[in-house]
Amino acid sequence: MDWLPVEVKDLLRSALVCEFTVVGKHGEPVTHPLLPLWDGDRVYMTSSVSFSRKLDHIKRDARVSLAISDPVSAGGLASRCCVQGDARIIEDDPHTTWEQVLPLWRAKEPAIDFFLSKRFALPLFFERSIIEITPVRALWWPDGDVTHVPLAAAAREAA
Repeated sequence: MDWLPVEVKDLLRSALVCEFTVVGKHGEPVTHPLLPLWDGDRVYMTSSVSFSRKLDHIKRDARVSLAISDPVSAGGLASRCCVQGDARIIEDDPHTTWEQVLPLWRAKEPAIDFFLSKRFALPLFFERSIIEITPVRALWWPDGDVTHVPLAAAAREAA
């Protein structure tokens, strides 16, 4: 992902929450707070398989976006970003497939190990799908002032 600016990569690495938006049943944006996990190439998120309409929305329309706008959740970074991309759901086995992203999850949110130790008390929490996002466009505000026109980069421009 050489085309993504360093400010966006830093936000993806640091943020503990993002505003993840999918296209709803009637074409409306539907936003959820989720933990973004960045591996340097793609963004991963997990979602409980129980009662998850966002997974249904992604299966119907894979276009998604995530915004990182909270400086507290981003470790005090001043910049802001919006990353648009294509998502796919990985749900081979809801009991174990999500463990593929556990190292990324653990690195960003070590408290997951406490909840993982209670796995059998929270069985529905740990029935999860992975949302894999391939970024295709990024908008960012290096100084965090979203009243200005953002800078932009796209995967196609880098090819």
